[in-house]
Amino acid sequence: MQKHSAVIGRGSFAALLVLGLTLLAAPAGATQQGQERRGARDTRQDTRQESRHDKVDCRQADQKNNAQCRQDKRETKQGGRQEARDIKY
Repeated sequence: MQKHSAVIGRGSFAALLVLGLTLLAAPAGATQQGQERRGARDTRQDTRQESRHDKVDCRQADQKNNAQCRQDKRETKQGGRQEARDIKY
């Protein structure tokens, strides 16, 4: 009977070891993903601010009409979104 309980003890120890290693590895992946999301979010926010300034400058300089300035702003924001996707994925 003692051989049987020793086998069960080893199996339980191995299972606990695997479980512990899995739990330690999971937060590292989550942390990296969080940092990537944060970087992507910061990129999008910077792009929004930049596109606002570009539109204001465009309208003040009277280079284009309002619709053209809006289109430039959209294109700038779309570029920022794509950059954020590249960071995130």
